[in-house]
Amino acid sequence: MNTFFHKFEVRWSDLDANMHLANTAYVAYCAQTRMAFMNKHRIGMRELSKWGIGSVILHERYSFFKEMYMGQEVIVSLELDGISDDGGIYRFIHKFYLPDGTHCATAEATGVWIDMRARKSTIPPLEMVEVIHQVKTFKTKVLTKEDIKALPFPNESIDPAEFK
Repeated sequence: MNTFFHKFEVRWSDLDANMHLANTAYVAYCAQTRMAFMNKHRIGMRELSKWGIGSVILHERYSFFKEMYMGQEVIVSLELDGISDDGGIYRFIHKFYLPDGTHCATAEATGVWIDMRARKSTIPPLEMVEVIHQVKTFKTKVLTKEDIKALPFPNESIDPAEFK
């Protein structure tokens, strides 16, 4: 398996004021697709809790091509675009499709695993990394801390007096 697919029906609560799928719904659909994959392979919330680790998305970006509307079925894919040698850093690609195969949007999510007690990045258990490798493709890259440093993080502070 190189691609995992999860289906959704666009609900009224998933729409924005323009009556198409809201940006927040794209984020939620991506997160739910990742969790559906993990649950299917028995590395879901129960196991994460047992291991004391959690997922933190550091950066997401989206490209939108075609609107999606209430009542439509949407299929969201999951592929591993990159992973560090130890599995601590990952990047997933999600593509949004209509049932006829129309590609509507693409999302990229880069993240790390954290130790929920120490609140610091950590390395996931080997069994988890092996499962994640199931959505690896021939294009999957090896990620390093340099990839994290290259993300567009703000590197500035502001004087709180400017808020007034």
